[in-house]
Amino acid sequence: MDAKADAPDVAPADSQGSGDDDLPAREAAYEKFVWDNLRRNYLGNYLHGMLGMTGFRLVNAPTFLPAYLFAISGSNAIVGLGLALQQVGGVISPIFGATKIEHRTKVMPAALWMGGLARMAILGIALAGWFLPNDPIRYSLGPLGEWITRPRVAAILGFMLMFGIFMGAQRVVFSMLMAKVIPISRRGRLQAWRNATGGLIAAALAYFAGRWFIDANLFGNGYSTTFVFAFFLTSAGLWALQLLLKEPEPPTTREQGRFRDRIHDFPRLIRQDKSYGAFVLTQMLATSARIATPFYIIYVGSKIGLDGKTLGLLSLAYLGADTVSNLVWGYLGDKTGFRLVLLVSLLGWIAATVLLMSLHDIGPIFIAFCGLGAAQSGYMMAAQTMILEFGSRDELPMRIAVSATAESITATAGPLIGGLMAEALGYNVVFGASLGFLALALLLLLVAVKEPRTARLQAL
Repeated sequence: MDAKADAPDVAPADSQGSGDDDLPAREAAYEKFVWDNLRRNYLGNYLHGMLGMTGFRLVNAPTFLPAYLFAISGSNAIVGLGLALQQVGGVISPIFGATKIEHRTKVMPAALWMGGLARMAILGIALAGWFLPNDPIRYSLGPLGEWITRPRVAAILGFMLMFGIFMGAQRVVFSMLMAKVIPISRRGRLQAWRNATGGLIAAALAYFAGRWFIDANLFGNGYSTTFVFAFFLTSAGLWALQLLLKEPEPPTTREQGRFRDRIHDFPRLIRQDKSYGAFVLTQMLATSARIATPFYIIYVGSKIGLDGKTLGLLSLAYLGADTVSNLVWGYLGDKTGFRLVLLVSLLGWIAATVLLMSLHDIGPIFIAFCGLGAAQSGYMMAAQTMILEFGSRDELPMRIAVSATAESITATAGPLIGGLMAEALGYNVVFGASLGFLALALLLLLVAVKEPRTARLQAL
């Protein structure tokens, strides 16, 4: 990361120091702290990522939660609404998270609060399945008629909104933590191994959850049992990070700003670096392609049927490919930069979607889900890592927030519109729209986004 700050918004982290004359010494001390504690912090980030990603994959994979919502509601629109609520929670919360940490020398306390509340939302989804009825309840609205709701569906939608809010905030905080304690040359392989091992556990758990939890309706609700496992895994990862991480105090930090003022800084951040602006637009287009994601598994059900065995098998394909491909993405990104990873991921996403639309036997569908898992994991790693390499260190929290908010804006409307389109026009139209967004993202990436690592080296 470029350690130079953008004065006058930046103040020394140590208010007792003697000013800019001490800045080179503070920078050197900061770098020494990072390398002296690298092994411990690497392990903490690895365990947090491995266990956390395992649990979050079970919630975010386009299998269990969409299938569960469809099973208890019978509506594509409700599936789309749930995913839209999850994403709308992430629109403003990244900015809030950035304003709460960008002026702090230590951000771990905020990480514990935001991460803990995200995990409580997963627990709420599980408990709603066990303790709330799913029978429709009618509420009289007088002359306006009746409002019909299912308490379980309504509660799960609320917890999905809560999950999105705190996931958006924690994305900023945990990305900032990794940027502070892991050198740029080690981030790809760290993400590769933590995502790979976490994905291996998630893939195995997904397969057995489909066969043993859901088909057997374990403890009265196999889906709730699956989500409780996700809660415990993600909580264990957060505990490991809290125990192991040693966080340095940066040489400089931004002055604390008002939430409104920082929103007004968005255009400036984008104007400063045209390549970064094009990267944000590429993210928005790729995220818009997720319009189809909740409906992959429902589409398969409409073509070949869907039972617990098939659900587990396709979850294994998606998460297993995610696992294996992460090793390739991480080492490739460390070697070449993550623009190439993003490029290959978008191409793979397009190919897998076309395959899913074209062939309707279990073999090709399995391969398509492998392709979707590998492509979307590559996209996520590239998007989350490239953002750490643009611009200055002191602007990093807000830069992460800009990208997260931009993604969430498009991801919010996508599933909801996709659900309505699926109901009215069919799944092929939804998938076609997804392919169009992916093609535009690929074109913009090729034309306007430079590899930030190469650009930084050329500027030195």
